[in-house]
Amino acid sequence: MAHKNKSNISPYKTRQEKRGPRSKPSELKGKHRVPDKIFSVDEANDRLFDIFKNHGFSHISHVERRALAQFYVLLMENQKKENFTRLLTLRDTAIRQFIDCLIVRDLTKLKFPLIDVGTGPGFPGIPLKVLFPKEKIILAEGVQRRVEFLKFVRSELNLPNLDIIGRNINPFFAYPVQGVITRAVEDVRNTLKNVLTCLQTGGRVYLMKGPNVDPEIPVAAEEMGEYYKLVEDHAYTLPHTQFDRRLLVYEKIKMGPLVDFDEEPWPEDEHD
Repeated sequence: MAHKNKSNISPYKTRQEKRGPRSKPSELKGKHRVPDKIFSVDEANDRLFDIFKNHGFSHISHVERRALAQFYVLLMENQKKENFTRLLTLRDTAIRQFIDCLIVRDLTKLKFPLIDVGTGPGFPGIPLKVLFPKEKIILAEGVQRRVEFLKFVRSELNLPNLDIIGRNINPFFAYPVQGVITRAVEDVRNTLKNVLTCLQTGGRVYLMKGPNVDPEIPVAAEEMGEYYKLVEDHAYTLPHTQFDRRLLVYEKIKMGPLVDFDEEPWPEDEHD
């Protein structure tokens, strides 16, 4: 049985006092931070032009660049109330978010319909939708407040043929797609397992990973090699930066075992 605190001393308040004064939101590391400055769409568009030009992406059209500028503004404005990203400057967003997503088109051929698993606030799905306005892209996200933001972005940017699914993707998800892409931190094996039902035979999984992904590859081969083969492995650096990246492309070679959809567990609670 819990004992009541009969003193007037608050343990929580005592701990807070020992920690000292709280930092401003923009000073916190790993916490909810907000941008110091948000450019207007017009100014962001102009600055994106210079950043893209200096990093080998001058081929992005004016229409595409302006849509990305709008997305940047929406993302930063909502960062004031939601912890969507740790990248709060236009330069970081342009290079480590936009270019990191856009470069996929230069490295491989994407298959559609394409589902972005664990898209968060829309990466890489929104930038890819800007590049492929006529293709069907699906954004899958399990956190409801992010889902609402994605719907808001879709409306504000007037993005056609963009579906948004508010759930986590697991082997019980059966919506048929030809392509799966993700920047999520989930390991290769788990991603391949979770999309085994929805991805059609001959479809491809595009895994946007960091440079230290090598240990995950043999584990995925051992457990999922019956159903997938690694067909592309691109090691690259974001142009004129020191950010090393890997793009792994798996092709589904065999249909997975049938699942009993009645056994699907209840959805998990919302999480960050």
